[in-house]
Amino acid sequence: MGRVVVRSVLGAVAVVAVLVLAGVGYRAVEQHRRAKAAEITTPNGIDEARFVRIGGLDQWITIRGQDRSNPVLLILDGGPGAASSQDIPSGLEKDFTVVGWDQPGAGKTFGRAGRRIGPDVGIDSIAGDGIGVAEYARRRLGRGKVGLFAVSFGTIIGVHMIRLRPDLFYAYVGSGQVVNMRRGEALYYWAVLAEANARDDLQAMQELEHSLPPPYRSITELRTQRKWAMAYEAGAPNGLAVIASVLSAPRYSLTDASNWMAGFLASQEHFFGEAVDGPGMDVDLPALGTDFAVPFFVFQGIDDHVTPFALAKAYVDSVRAPQKLLIAIPGAGHSVAASHAGDFRKFMVERVRPLGLEAG
Repeated sequence: MGRVVVRSVLGAVAVVAVLVLAGVGYRAVEQHRRAKAAEITTPNGIDEARFVRIGGLDQWITIRGQDRSNPVLLILDGGPGAASSQDIPSGLEKDFTVVGWDQPGAGKTFGRAGRRIGPDVGIDSIAGDGIGVAEYARRRLGRGKVGLFAVSFGTIIGVHMIRLRPDLFYAYVGSGQVVNMRRGEALYYWAVLAEANARDDLQAMQELEHSLPPPYRSITELRTQRKWAMAYEAGAPNGLAVIASVLSAPRYSLTDASNWMAGFLASQEHFFGEAVDGPGMDVDLPALGTDFAVPFFVFQGIDDHVTPFALAKAYVDSVRAPQKLLIAIPGAGHSVAASHAGDFRKFMVERVRPLGLEAG
């Protein structure tokens, strides 16, 4: 009997070892493939990645583009706590010099800070750091102004930045535009529950009804809504796809991948709080004012159940800016810039790039 147990244990260990080795091998192959696909080989191209001291903190910044004389475009990630350094962009690098930034609490910046978020880190401080990143990019590339492309939670940071220093920016582009967090939560909880009912999805209905409608009492309830909102969105990556992408990212060690995921969770709790009563829930961008000195564009999915289209439309309608435009994409959700990448790039090249060229 003892030998049978030993053989069973050894067999299980062997299976696990084979799976681990297969996973390690797949990761190495996928990392190489993605790194090769993202190579910048043009004579005037640029591909840099380094820590830069900003706001008293070492912050991870990438600069990539096929022609460094192109307009500069700074990416403001969502989450909070997501970091685009794990997913080297390729679609815009022909027409823009793309600057990626792991914000405090995210990715490599979070790891460098000892996997912690200081109590002084807030929306205002991150926006201030964003100004520092824009200044760094402008100096490094010898350009007059920088464009902003902000996604989801990043739109909060972006709006604060263009209000603080409009002289630094030739355009603002938001996607998954946040407007008012508390109003938004109430709208899209019922939208997702209605979708679950329409699909006769018993598991979703049970989970959503168990969590009860906003105001949420725990971050678990908020995550339940996000889970089903993204599950119903065509083209949106699920949790496993995100983890796989992080694990196989070029320039990422397993420690970096661990920091990415830990930073995402820590940032959620930092800004929303375990009882969903954190500072992130107090966001009300129209209350900051709706007059902007920077061209203001929003690229929004009509079926976005994370940042509702109705609120984004009302917000853009209220904005006064040198130029403004709401690009509404039917059938698209929160990840519209990725799921409709061709339409997004076309808009960026036709409407945003000329502003960057003019600004110099």
